[in-house]
Amino acid sequence: MATPLKHIHLGAFPLDVGHHIAAWRHPDVPASGGSEFGFYRALAQTAERGKLDMIFFGDQMAAQYPEDETLGRTSRVTRLEPTTLLAALAGATTHLGLVGTVSTSYFEPFHVARKFATLDQLSGGRSGWNVVTSFNDKEALNFNRGEVAGHAERYRRALEFVDVTKRLWDSWDDDAFVRDKDSGLYFDPEKLHVLHHRGEFFASRGPLNIPRSPQGRPVIVQAGASHEGRDFSAGQAEVIFTAQPNLQAARGFYQDVKSRAAALGRHADEIRIMPGVMTFIGRTHEEAQEKYQRLQSLIHPQVGWIVLKRHLGIDLSGMPLDEPFPELELTPDFPSRQKLLIDMARGDGLTVRQFYERVVGARGHLLAIGTAAQVADQFEEWIDGQGADGFNLMLPWLPTALDDVVDLLVPELQRRGRFRHEYQGKTLRSHLGLERPASHYARAA
Repeated sequence: MATPLKHIHLGAFPLDVGHHIAAWRHPDVPASGGSEFGFYRALAQTAERGKLDMIFFGDQMAAQYPEDETLGRTSRVTRLEPTTLLAALAGATTHLGLVGTVSTSYFEPFHVARKFATLDQLSGGRSGWNVVTSFNDKEALNFNRGEVAGHAERYRRALEFVDVTKRLWDSWDDDAFVRDKDSGLYFDPEKLHVLHHRGEFFASRGPLNIPRSPQGRPVIVQAGASHEGRDFSAGQAEVIFTAQPNLQAARGFYQDVKSRAAALGRHADEIRIMPGVMTFIGRTHEEAQEKYQRLQSLIHPQVGWIVLKRHLGIDLSGMPLDEPFPELELTPDFPSRQKLLIDMARGDGLTVRQFYERVVGARGHLLAIGTAAQVADQFEEWIDGQGADGFNLMLPWLPTALDDVVDLLVPELQRRGRFRHEYQGKTLRSHLGLERPASHYARAA
């Protein structure tokens, strides 16, 4: 009997009017769209029409390029707060998963637990929380902090933060609210759990004043790539976003994280690993290449070198462009991303110019350029090669790139038996094939 083909999970990841740094300059793009609800509503409804698992919004609580925030040539200086936006999109969609980013560095667990529990109730069980630990000093200054905490401390705080949040989500048993008008009993006191947490970073009595989530609890998403980040993901995350430029690197990350999860007593199938991918899809390969080159030609050099410096942590703007990529030492700021980019440059034999063009475009993620069949081939290779469970689609310019996914790529994946024709459930967990988790208190009993 033939082994069933593995289903491919897909998430839409809009950023402003597109992930490509020059997206706002493209003639097809409404340049002010990143601040308009109607723009995002149309994107979410297109993603739902394509039966995608989720729409995902990242967040930064400061201008993205803080050292050059007055440059005036980038659209990355503004961004809507994601949980507010997702709450609005909950009313404009019926099935699409709704995932937003909130940092563990500047909020309290009760605050975040309440936000996502509310979103889950409003959406019927479609919410997910992308957990991040902020490393931007400008964010620290916006929140009355002098500087960001060290890497290890940020992850200790995040671990406690997520644990408290999960337990707050379990404040009520699933059947706690009887709402019996005849007897006058609204809830069963025996099915209420008061947390009384006091730890290194947080104290929270509980209970959360919102019923348990329709999907048990919101889905936990994370994107750490460092040693601490991988440990955190292996222990806590249910969906992992990651930057992997090729299948070899992706396979190594996939096996490492799932092995760490198994060592912590989790089953590998409890985690969905979804690398970021920037897609340029055309009806011919030449059309796809033209779409890519069109956006590349719109990168302003002042912006390009800033983008490269931010993601690499090292300024290369004064180096000869057509010489081989130089040997560089890692800096302590974000060594995992630096190593990924440097290994990519050295492994692919790139010059400084070629490295600049690739990183400023896709920022070290997988770049898929071609027809729907060619991109589907690449996706299948990664899925079958144990490099991914799905992909987080970093749409380069909007709305066109999402339209291309839904109108060209999705039908090709459906034809191959790799993607759903209709939603089989109504919650984000059902889309992802994740089980509904039992309450902490039910497991203890």
